Amino acid sequence: MKYRLILFLFFVVFIWQSSSSSANSETFTQCLTSNSDPKHPISPAIFFAGNRSYSSVLQANIRNLRFNTSSTPKPFLIIAATHESHVQAAVTCGKRHNLQMKIRSGGHDYDGLSYVTYSQKPFFVLDMFNLRSVDVDVASKTAWVQTGAILGEVYYYIWEKSKTLAYPAGICPTVGVGGHISGGGYGNMMRKYGLTVDNTIDARMVDVNGKILDRKLMGEDLYWAINGGGGGSYGVVLAYKINLVEVPQNVTVFRISRTLEQNATEIVNRWQRVAPELPDELFIRTIIDVVNSTVSSQKTVRATFIAMFLGDTTTLLSILNRRFPELGLVRSDCTETSWIQSVLFWTNIQVGSSEKLLLQRNQTVNYLKRKSDYVREPISRTGLESIWKKMIELEIPTMAFNPYGGAMGRISSTVTPFPYRAGNLWKIQYAANWREDRLTDRYMELTRKLYQFMTPFVSKNPRQSFFNYRDVDLGINSHNGKMSSYVEGKRYGKKYFAGNFERLVKIKTRVDRGNFFRNEQSIPVLP
Repeated sequence: MKYRLILFLFFVVFIWQSSSSSANSETFTQCLTSNSDPKHPISPAIFFAGNRSYSSVLQANIRNLRFNTSSTPKPFLIIAATHESHVQAAVTCGKRHNLQMKIRSGGHDYDGLSYVTYSQKPFFVLDMFNLRSVDVDVASKTAWVQTGAILGEVYYYIWEKSKTLAYPAGICPTVGVGGHISGGGYGNMMRKYGLTVDNTIDARMVDVNGKILDRKLMGEDLYWAINGGGGGSYGVVLAYKINLVEVPQNVTVFRISRTLEQNATEIVNRWQRVAPELPDELFIRTIIDVVNSTVSSQKTVRATFIAMFLGDTTTLLSILNRRFPELGLVRSDCTETSWIQSVLFWTNIQVGSSEKLLLQRNQTVNYLKRKSDYVREPISRTGLESIWKKMIELEIPTMAFNPYGGAMGRISSTVTPFPYRAGNLWKIQYAANWREDRLTDRYMELTRKLYQFMTPFVSKNPRQSFFNYRDVDLGINSHNGKMSSYVEGKRYGKKYFAGNFERLVKIKTRVDRGNFFRNEQSIPVLP
């Protein structure tokens, strides 16, 4: 209660200071009211720090417990927009009153940049979760999807209209559409159909002047930037128009595990050479973790292979028995099911469960840390063995290997801001989860140690990283002056966007020279 009172008093003083320094004597909330559609009042969508519902709205989409502690910086106000005019008002008034605005879609930003600040400066959150419509047009095989929707909703409403159409996006149903698409999201059909950004055809966004633009009005440069370069650096994306892709009536999935005692090293060694070269319809992810050995009292490494095949079991077995016999896949390992049920399978929900589970936004939340890498050359058997040894020493962090090849190797690295296409064998996601705050420093350090150990085996100059796995270890932008902001932004920007970074900067400078749309890893403006 005391903390809420302090926040409320801080808000009152801060808004008074903001108002008194403005040419217009209106308060921030008065500005919001006067700049939104009176037919859709904004007042019910505003949650002050002292409001009874404030905490529940803030915490509803916090997906990382590291950013849900008493010491986590909190927004002085949340705008849970229910109409497009609320977004326009948030931009107009945030800019007018010189306030920092954070934009949150689903809250899966791994390092919390969509709802916390690392600068200790006051900020407010524009929360998009109420803007979540999914309008599917089966005839044209397209859909308009608002950015507050979650992937589970997108999948469910596509499935409601067609059993043979889908969207090639992520495997986690609670991920928000806004961040996922704008950052170049991927899923288990990327080898067949590419990334989310390879399957968008239009967008609606609010620009820095509070105007709503579609692709034609914004122009191809700005559309290119928000389609893989992170929409939050350029405006607020309201919706994307996506292309739907064809899937068979039934697909095949499997999940099998092998430990070191079951020849995991040889299987992984073969996987890294085969997985990027398999038919486009087949995606086999490998998860590496440390478990108790069943044949000794020691720890061992386990490799779990999770697959999605756009076809039947017989065809899958024929492919893998010929191309990847080391895996030892048999018919009883496989499950043939509908595409929508395969989404549940990949979420560790039993096949046959209700598809309506995809509409649930609640999920178990942990403390977590994520990092990423790209592998461009196969790792030697000796190298793999050294990695296993290090993982057993560290015990906690895991790695997920996601194979490239297929469509990912055929699409140019400059078609969208996402640059990592041909020449990359697979992407690594480093992960650590824990349940107690007291473990945070230790588990973060263990994850960083594994990342550091992997340096000889991954891409170099720059060491590549995936923008949607945002990682503040790569650098933070304090936005203190255009020159220092550009230098700081280049440090992480080159790792996320490689040769596309400078084009993103030029577009940012043209459309938002005042750098209103900013966060700790946004695209900077040119000095």
